[in-house]
Amino acid sequence: MSDFLQLFFSGLATGAIYGLAALGFTLLWQASGTINFAQGEFVMLPAFMILAFQAAGLPLLASFLLACLGAVVLLGWTFKRAIVDPLFKYGMMPIVVATIGLSIALRNGVRAGYSAEAHPFPSLFADTLYSVAGVTVSLSDVGTFLLALGLVLATQAFITRTVTGRAMQAVAQNTESASVLGIDVPRMIFYAFAINAVLAVAAALLVTPTYLAKFDMGESLGNKAFFAAIIGGFNNSRGALLGGLIVGVCENLAAAYISPAYKDAVALVIFMVVILFKPQGLLGSKVERKV
Repeated sequence: MSDFLQLFFSGLATGAIYGLAALGFTLLWQASGTINFAQGEFVMLPAFMILAFQAAGLPLLASFLLACLGAVVLLGWTFKRAIVDPLFKYGMMPIVVATIGLSIALRNGVRAGYSAEAHPFPSLFADTLYSVAGVTVSLSDVGTFLLALGLVLATQAFITRTVTGRAMQAVAQNTESASVLGIDVPRMIFYAFAINAVLAVAAALLVTPTYLAKFDMGESLGNKAFFAAIIGGFNNSRGALLGGLIVGVCENLAAAYISPAYKDAVALVIFMVVILFKPQGLLGSKVERKV
């Protein structure tokens, strides 16, 4: 039982990171009606930004803040203006294709321009272990879970309880009506992309110490985050967290009790089961969208 609980709590920490990355999918969908299949690379790139700033002699916190600024410019404003804005009027499929191409370009660009090797990454938390009732839990797992949980809940509260957040949702539901009501549509959409960029940097800060900084680290993370978003409900921020936790815990248990070879397939299996019996996701709701 102690082994099971240890795997469970470790899976919660990993799942919280998946949920944080999945939140990017749901946020862009809720606020701008777009899907970004380069979300995993949006987590990978800030990891290398932080490493570059640290190589220049900056501490971790300053590197994180500068990476946030760089991500808002590159992964927020530039991404919106260069890819989403020109293609949005043509529907969802061109954006999907463009973001898939962008993910490939970012991976290969980092591999060619920085390195193909895996690089160690500093952790926010000390390497401390705690034993509670025979279960060993690391400070890193606890801190990662709590920080990711806090970011997800804070983002959800912003979207659902603030005037700006509700304006962002109104824009996603009907841009014409939102404009008639006096909402600055371009600004609300930019806010969604900017918040997504900052969340991606936070996810990079939490996930990279474990997975190391590597050009292809975003590929698996992006896939699992997408599945987590669908499992929880693509139009529900809490669903992103729930889906991430389910994937993280189940893949940990599958790796321990079945085979490590099946670990990466767990998210796909859960996704297929949920999509068959509850297509809107566990916490999602059926909504009509008009753009």
